[in-house]
Amino acid sequence: MTSQIKTMFLLALLSAIIILLGGMIGGRAGVIIAFGLALLMNAGGYWYSDRIVLSMYHAREVSPEEAPCLHRVVEELAAMAGIHKPRVCLVPEDAPNAFATGRDPEHAVIAATEGILRLLTPEQLRGVIAHEIGHIANRDILIQTIAGVMGSAIVTLANIFQFTAIFSGNRNEEGGSNSIAALVLAFLAPVATGLIQIALSRSREYLADDTGAKLCGHPRDLATALAKLGEYSGRIPMRAGNPCTEQMFIVTPAFLSGGIASLFSTHPPLEERIARLERMGAQR
Repeated sequence: MTSQIKTMFLLALLSAIIILLGGMIGGRAGVIIAFGLALLMNAGGYWYSDRIVLSMYHAREVSPEEAPCLHRVVEELAAMAGIHKPRVCLVPEDAPNAFATGRDPEHAVIAATEGILRLLTPEQLRGVIAHEIGHIANRDILIQTIAGVMGSAIVTLANIFQFTAIFSGNRNEEGGSNSIAALVLAFLAPVATGLIQIALSRSREYLADDTGAKLCGHPRDLATALAKLGEYSGRIPMRAGNPCTEQMFIVTPAFLSGGIASLFSTHPPLEERIARLERMGAQR
């Protein structure tokens, strides 16, 4: 299944969840409003989802003068992958992590936290950037970004739905059963969103690891980077952002605010990723 087909499938499925929630909240009028909201989010998700995610994390674009080493690595690896050099952003977070976003390789962004620049060696950082370049070259970034933005919206709507169902004044038997159904749906909507993100994300992480290992030329550099990130990212939570965007990061981040979205891991087990890279390194 191509990236474009996956994106269309994801948009249709998440839009259906939004419309279903709208109908449960407001009946026919809710369906109409939710349909309009889904259309708006589809267009906004395609054109502006990268800006939305970058703003979530207060990411700031940095110049080559501000981050010469980071820019040099991004430029070298992008040239090796045969893509345009992505924009480079810095995230003001101590949690060590990185992600890529954008609607296509021509409009891509690589964002690294301040913590990852302090933690990793230059060789390990090169492996991490190679992984993110792999996501861009493999055209994963649009679907991951849209999944994060629309997943956040669905969780927000589900929370609103739970509030309105609990505090609605309808006390008759039919209203009670509707409220129960509403609460069940409000619970299942973010769960479904999490499962969709898992299905679309895990295999792409393995592929980005493989691509990144080939680009950087040293699979063990990426393996040791993942081991170090796994150790430290769990200790230092992200102050900003949303758990619905966790599939975008190279390793699963810890968030100060959890919620239902945090029950699902969108990444393959870190031990398996490291073992695969170690085997690749041993074959060289």
